[in-house]
Amino acid sequence: MPTAADPASASVALGLDVGLTSDGIDWFYVLAAPFPTVLDGVTTGQLRSVWEGLSTESFASWPLWMTDATLRTFTQLWGEPAADVRVGAANELVDAAWGQMPSWAILPFEAIEPRWKVLSIDGQSPIRKDFNPGEYPLRIRVSISGEDAGRAAPYLPSTNRDPSRLTTVLMSGTSGLVREIAYQMELKGITYPAQDIGDWLREADIFHVSHEASFDPSCPPPNPMKSKFSCSSPRYIGLFDDVGLDVVELTGNHIMDHGAASMLYSLDLYRQHGISYYGGGANLADARQPLMLQHNGNRIAFLGCNFAEPPQPLAAANLPGANPCDWRQLSDQIMQLRQQGYLPIVTLQYKEGYSPMVMPWQSIDFRRAADAGAAIVSGSQSHVPMQMEFYNGGFIHYGLGNLFFGQMANQPPGPGLPLQPAQRYEFLDRHVFYEGRHVSTELLTAMLEDYARPRPMTSDERSALLQAYFGYSGWLPLISTPAPEKTPTLYPLLKFVPLPTYTPALRATATP
Repeated sequence: MPTAADPASASVALGLDVGLTSDGIDWFYVLAAPFPTVLDGVTTGQLRSVWEGLSTESFASWPLWMTDATLRTFTQLWGEPAADVRVGAANELVDAAWGQMPSWAILPFEAIEPRWKVLSIDGQSPIRKDFNPGEYPLRIRVSISGEDAGRAAPYLPSTNRDPSRLTTVLMSGTSGLVREIAYQMELKGITYPAQDIGDWLREADIFHVSHEASFDPSCPPPNPMKSKFSCSSPRYIGLFDDVGLDVVELTGNHIMDHGAASMLYSLDLYRQHGISYYGGGANLADARQPLMLQHNGNRIAFLGCNFAEPPQPLAAANLPGANPCDWRQLSDQIMQLRQQGYLPIVTLQYKEGYSPMVMPWQSIDFRRAADAGAAIVSGSQSHVPMQMEFYNGGFIHYGLGNLFFGQMANQPPGPGLPLQPAQRYEFLDRHVFYEGRHVSTELLTAMLEDYARPRPMTSDERSALLQAYFGYSGWLPLISTPAPEKTPTLYPLLKFVPLPTYTPALRATATP
């Protein structure tokens, strides 16, 4: 159909339905800010007050970026802006906003990319699974009218946000259902560790855990006073069932602590419970096999390897264990998966450190994966969160901290070294994929309680943590990490009482 010279001669007319009263095309916009922004969201009233020049909030002075087309749309909806609106080309907005932080932008949903942080409005965010379009103020409706409207409608999109094309992947850090956390699970219930964050975990389309211990039916009762990992009771997999675990990473340093038979038993147990694994396996070939998944049209592949300090639990031709890092082989796999249309997520069990700052040799190795085409590179080794960066089109988080693990700041990494309050801090990275692209990453933050139970951080805790870690990452002024209040520092706070001795089941047996 040719474009009409004037509205009167048009057989099809597209118009902005301000009242959302007719059928038509629903088009969604997002309120976004540069990724290292501490603010998580605003209300509709706050946003409209900024637009109208009536707000006294600190963010009212932020430049508000958008394209000319977006400005014309919202001017028609809300009137002429009194805010500091800056207009730029679509492909220049993210760099412009990063160059003048703090700032924010209004963008069509299809324009978001990982360097933007999507801000919620009235608690609603288009990148979340629980998004309710009816409660979202940045939705417009385009009406279709005219004598040829019925003929034109099938050729026009119905929306720019189709939930059937969206996938969320929730990545977490180190877990080990042993020692303190296992003891608390025995006292308070198998699902106790997920009591406060279970909804986060279940909401994800694909939920990932790096579990460093093997299961064994002969595993003795847990003792929090012992330092060795040893093993986990097979009953504890009930926690993973409760939170809907989809993917388990087996690159951990302790997966062979209880022997090859326990490792092989664990692989069978994961299969029985519908949990896919990668980064380790029954032998080297199995350990190196990428895990390739498809969801809502998005192709996602998981790869992982171990590059930790000796002794390493590495797989061999006829021995189970973790996949040893071979950087050339890993890069080749990443490039092949990219050519097949997959977005690789690479997780590395690296040499441990107890600092939020990355080690120079660590950045070299993590960047290898991004250079090969990894969409996300995530460190599984660190018991404290580490800094982040955007590099060569990928998002790198050098360490997320613990998830289900019993460290409460009372375990120095060596004699004479200070306690580690940051062991209680946890990041869970919710990555959003849409139409075959990684479009957004949302940082969830938790604080460990009771040697076992992560809880969502309070708003003050979260703001302080984000401010600190955006500083460590070189994006904001550097400040020290706030120490959590009332941090237990001694094991006797557990009031440890040995659990009753029970007759262990037969030792796990399996054939490679």
